[in-house]
Amino acid sequence: MKDAGPVAESAPLQAALDSLDAAHERFVEDIVKLVQIPAPTFDEAARAQVFAEMLQAEGLEPEIDAVGNVIALRRGTGAEGGPVIVAAAHLDTVFTADTDLTVRREGTLLRAPGIADDARGLAAILAFLRAMNAGGVDTGHDILFVGDVGEEGLGDLRGIRHLCTESRWKDRIAGFFTFDDIRTEDLTIRAIGSRRYRVVLRGPGGHSLNDFGRPNPAIALGTVLSGMGDISAPVTPRTTFCASTLAGGTTINSIPEEVSLGVDLRSEGMEELAQLDAQLRALVDAAVTRENARCGTEHGAITAELVTLGDRPAGATPETAPIVQASIAAIRAEGFEPELTCSSTDANIPMSLGIPAVKFSHGGAGGGMHRLDEWIDVSPALSLRGLRAGLRALVATAGQAN
Repeated sequence: MKDAGPVAESAPLQAALDSLDAAHERFVEDIVKLVQIPAPTFDEAARAQVFAEMLQAEGLEPEIDAVGNVIALRRGTGAEGGPVIVAAAHLDTVFTADTDLTVRREGTLLRAPGIADDARGLAAILAFLRAMNAGGVDTGHDILFVGDVGEEGLGDLRGIRHLCTESRWKDRIAGFFTFDDIRTEDLTIRAIGSRRYRVVLRGPGGHSLNDFGRPNPAIALGTVLSGMGDISAPVTPRTTFCASTLAGGTTINSIPEEVSLGVDLRSEGMEELAQLDAQLRALVDAAVTRENARCGTEHGAITAELVTLGDRPAGATPETAPIVQASIAAIRAEGFEPELTCSSTDANIPMSLGIPAVKFSHGGAGGGMHRLDEWIDVSPALSLRGLRAGLRALVATAGQAN
C-alpha cells in the first residue's frame, strides 16, 4: 500500500483538533438533538430543517434543494466557482415516524434507533465545521457540507444522485466524503452495486374448485423461486442475490389474481450484476411460459412485470487517489490501521461517475444498526480519535491553505 505520508500539522489545524476535545460534549448534545427528530426515508423534512438551522448557527448560509438535501458552502481561498469537496452524512433512517426515538443513557452508552446510522455522522460534520472555524483553518477548495436524503433502502441514494447528476454543484465536485458507520479503520473505496425489483405475476384468478385448471401465478412464482435456488453466483467479484418478500392472494380457496416477490441483486462488478439481472429475467419469462403452457390461456394468461425499486451503481476509487491516501494517512495518524472495504453507501454515486469518493467512518464504538436497540459509546478517548481522523482527512483533501 502506498503511504501518503504524515498529515501536515499547522497551528490552525492543531487548534481545530484541540477544539474537538473541548467541544466533545456539544458534539454529543448534537447527536441527541438530531436522533430524536423522526426522519424516515421520504419524510426527512423536519430533521433537515433543524440541521439547516444548526449549520446556519455556525456561520453558513444553508439551502434545502429540490429533493430535500441540506447544502451549505464553506468558502476556501480559491477562486469563486472552483472545485468543491463534499462532506456528507445522511438525514434519513430506516425507522417509521411513530418509532420511539428517546435516547436511553447508560453512562457513556447511548441507545436510540438511528443514533449510529447516521445521527452521529450528521453531528460529526457539524463538529468538523465548528472545529475549523474555531481553529481558523483555511482550505484551498470550498467545502460543501451536505445532509442528504434517501440513503436508506428504497430511497435509492436519491439525495446524492441528485447532487451529483442534476444540481448546480454537479460539475464542481472534485472529491466526496460520506461520513457513515462507526469503526475508524473501515474506509470504503469500492461500491457494491445493487438492483432491487418487485416481481409481479398476474393471472385470471378464480375459484379454487370451479375454476381449477386456470393458470396460477403462485405456481409460476414457485418456479421462479426454485430457479433462483439453482443460480451460481461468482465469489469474485462478490455477487449475491436474495428472494426477500412475498405477497399476494386473497383467500385460501381462490386462485390468486396477483402475487409478488421482492428480489435484491448485488455485485461489486457491474458486468456480473447485469448477468445476474439477465438470469432473473430469463427465469421469470420461463416460469410464465411454463405455467401458460401447462394450463392453457383460454380464460386468460399469466403475465409478468418487474417493477424497479432500486438501482445502485457499482464503482471504485483507486487506492492511489489523493482522497484515499489522505484518508489512510489520517486514520494512521490516530493509531488505527486502515481496512479498505466495499459496501453500499452514498459514495456509490460519485464513484460510478468517476468522482474520487470514500465512505469515512465517524468513529467511536457502536452497533445494532437498523435495530431498535442501536447504540453508540461516546466515551471521549475513542470517539475523539475517530473525529480527529475525519477532520484530518477532510482538511488534507480540501487542501489546507494555512
